[in-house]
Amino acid sequence: MTPQRMTQAQRRESTRAALLEAGRTLFAERGYDAVAAEEIVTEAGVTRGALYHHFDGKAGLFEAVFVAIEAGLVEEFLESFQVGDPLDAMREGITRFLELSLEAGVQRIALIDAPVVLGWQRWHEIEAQYGLGLIQAGLDAAVAAGSIAPLPTAELANAFLGALVESALAVARADDPKAAKKKAEKVLVAMLDGLAT
Repeated sequence: MTPQRMTQAQRRESTRAALLEAGRTLFAERGYDAVAAEEIVTEAGVTRGALYHHFDGKAGLFEAVFVAIEAGLVEEFLESFQVGDPLDAMREGITRFLELSLEAGVQRIALIDAPVVLGWQRWHEIEAQYGLGLIQAGLDAAVAAGSIAPLPTAELANAFLGALVESALAVARADDPKAAKKKAEKVLVAMLDGLAT
């Protein structure tokens, strides 16, 4: 029995997924600068033209990998806001976010290379696009539940995003990341608890 032929759309999606997976693996292992475009296409099993067609080159692929990481984090955290106390979910979100900042791939791609490769402005735009909405959703849910004081959540989310990102960057660059993570978590949770009613 022969497998069904893939449609053109399925082939495109398959090629795109292979490039994303290869890029994420290689960028996480060695960092953006140490990975050549030729390595990516070899790892993905596609042509160099496919890389330029789907992502306009290595830099475009890197941005897509970073966006996929951010989108995955949002999806994971949004589920936790749907059940239980929103303030507890946000505390757990802080812990999980800092744990993820210790993972080599997330740390290398999202916290170390992305600000340099994409430029601070673009990196911050993507962080804000994904993280800011998530934080505001958690704060809105906490205000609605009466868990925190009714402060302007858009401004509060912006301040909290800054604290989270800077803490994660400090953890990623620390000589002892695990110790830095514990300290950052303690501070961030204390900030959040300071809002509790």
